[in-house]
Amino acid sequence: MKYTFLKSLSPFLFLLLLLTLTFCSQQERPLGEAEQNENYEADVIVYGGTAAAVTAAVQVAKMGKSVIMVSPDIHLGGLSAGGLGFTDTGNKEVIGGLSREFYHKVYQEYQQPETWEWEKKEEFGNKGQGTVALDGENRTMWIFEPHIAEQAFEDFIKEHDIELYRDEWLNREDGVKTENGRISSFETLSGKVFQGKMFIDATYEGDLMAEAGVSYHVGREANSVYNEEWNGIQTGVLHHGHWFNKDISPYKVPGDLSSGLLPLISDEDPGEYGEGDDKIQAYCFRMCLSNHPDNRVSFPKPEGYDSSRYELLARVYENGWRETFNKFDLIPNRKTDTNNHGPVSTDYIGMNYDYPEASYERRQEIIKEHENYQKGLMYFTANDPRVPEEIRNEMQTWGLAKDEFTDNGNWPHQIYVREARRMIGDYVMTENDILDKRETPKSVGMGSYTMDSHNIQRYVKPDGFVQNEGDIGVKVPEPYEIAYGALVPKKEECENLLVPVCVSSSHIAFGSIRMEPVFMILGQSAATAAVQAIEDDIAVQDVDYEKLKTQLHEDDQRLTLDDNQLADR
Repeated sequence: MKYTFLKSLSPFLFLLLLLTLTFCSQQERPLGEAEQNENYEADVIVYGGTAAAVTAAVQVAKMGKSVIMVSPDIHLGGLSAGGLGFTDTGNKEVIGGLSREFYHKVYQEYQQPETWEWEKKEEFGNKGQGTVALDGENRTMWIFEPHIAEQAFEDFIKEHDIELYRDEWLNREDGVKTENGRISSFETLSGKVFQGKMFIDATYEGDLMAEAGVSYHVGREANSVYNEEWNGIQTGVLHHGHWFNKDISPYKVPGDLSSGLLPLISDEDPGEYGEGDDKIQAYCFRMCLSNHPDNRVSFPKPEGYDSSRYELLARVYENGWRETFNKFDLIPNRKTDTNNHGPVSTDYIGMNYDYPEASYERRQEIIKEHENYQKGLMYFTANDPRVPEEIRNEMQTWGLAKDEFTDNGNWPHQIYVREARRMIGDYVMTENDILDKRETPKSVGMGSYTMDSHNIQRYVKPDGFVQNEGDIGVKVPEPYEIAYGALVPKKEECENLLVPVCVSSSHIAFGSIRMEPVFMILGQSAATAAVQAIEDDIAVQDVDYEKLKTQLHEDDQRLTLDDNQLADR
């Protein structure tokens, strides 16, 4: 891609190229370095490069309004194109609209023989544990390679002629301008100013939302706040398999408190069960690995590698744990979507608490720390003699996929921001909505995935052994509705902003909503509402829901279990 090429140029050569090749408008620059102000205007400004940002921009264009997509990312698609190819779908029947169209685009690509470079299509078959790769009847593909997903998003942009500016970062100091309760414009660090009638924040972090003065929350609410069971601190609750099921000492010298704690174990009290805190669930990278000898790059030894950081994992192995490869979920062409699994794995527990509010520079440091930790983990598992020989030997057959993320050392370009800011909007989704304990008003889409939170802290129990806390997995009884009010701020805070990713929800409700297909659904719904608000010259909070619902149904969005859209399938 031209953006990869541009990154390699010196500033001087770039300026020369800019003068001679007018179609090149982007340059990667140090954060905070501004160019001369340039003004851009459209009916709707979408901030973000995620899957939700793409569907939002496409929907605006389909409805005949002008749209500009301002992406801090160079690569489009967020996690959907950043390694998460083993889609967390839940009930696929509630996935409609542009979200389903994305999975159809992926399906079409895998009908081409040349797409199957490293294995035959029939060898891959229809693999998946709980996720079927290929739905031939509905012509959708739910398990895929990162570069295939990224190309599908690029095709969306090209097909709908979306005006797109990449590598443009919101000026979080004084870049957002508001007038009479509305955003009038925002400026990026390059000096570009984007003016619009409506704005959509489709980032994982919610920076535009925050800078616009909209209320939000970071961390877990106490269960008492929204009358929930699974939200607050969950000491003693052991779901999934990501906890220590045997007594393991957290100390450098086992059993000796005076020797000090091993790395990555907190010396703080974890807090009282059910109470809130300001901590968030762990992040990781969803690595794309390959075991094909001609498409495999051996796990690199990261800078500053220290095997003692993985002493806790060595002790887990000593106690008989052998589940290393349980979340090497297979995707086409002998690759994986590799996710966290077990008490010590790719989740960098407790090391992301400051990420949501951090400066760009600090976020980049956190991302690099996660990368080094995870690379070190893979190197340790493949090479350290304390790792059981059968695990070590098998790990040596894997490596980073050589043909993925080729401009980033085969490492994913998007960290898995499982949770950051969450808006406190017109309506707050809680577990009572997810578990169907109350009626949810004005549905604009549906979710169906388990309420899922990864671990949040690793601490020392009163008995002197180590334990993880925060990993929750509660199944939902049936697909649930997501309220329009969860996409919009309180009217007194902002009248022309919609937020389809950092939606208004409690921590544990977000644990289900936060799936990539749902983000795409909500991006499209948010865009539809934005266009209707422009047409009727009203605040987003005043959009006529019956009119909105009609348009969403026309666009094949599934809003309730009673929808004809569902019944007819």
